[in-house]
Amino acid sequence: MQGSEGLHGGVGPQGSEGLVGRVLATSVSEHKGTRKHTVDALELRVGVGIVGDAHAGAWHRQVSLLPNESVDRMRERGLELAAGDFAENILTEGLVLRELPVGSVLAVGECRLVVTQIGKKCHNDCEIRRITGMCVMPTDGIFCVVARGGSVRAGDVVRVMGEGELA
Repeated sequence: MQGSEGLHGGVGPQGSEGLVGRVLATSVSEHKGTRKHTVDALELRVGVGIVGDAHAGAWHRQVSLLPNESVDRMRERGLELAAGDFAENILTEGLVLRELPVGSVLAVGECRLVVTQIGKKCHNDCEIRRITGMCVMPTDGIFCVVARGGSVRAGDVVRVMGEGELA
């Protein structure tokens, strides 16, 4: 999937409501600064984020998402990359996440996430940046807080909710 069309159409960031993608993998890490490992499901809680993840807590980056299309760009540079290697919690496909406005609400399985940040500063000791000279998380990753908890697993639909749509 290329561009901002998503799996079921759409028109990009100004008309992003209704765009649909899906979860490819879910990952956690017990310690900050380490690659995440895949798990069958994530347990999300309001005010916490992901149970058992090092980044859980009452802050604005409880959950991180990265599109697989961005990871594929890095794979084209010869890297063998797995889900969680960019420290993302949720690897998606079919949505151009970086184009979503802050404040967008995502329905991810039974959960609701609110986008709080697009991209982030890359760590100085980022292994991938050292090897390739670039990293996609600072430009293509997004961060969210949990507005409705529940479970998220591979195969779940990720949908951009419309303004005024019932949560």
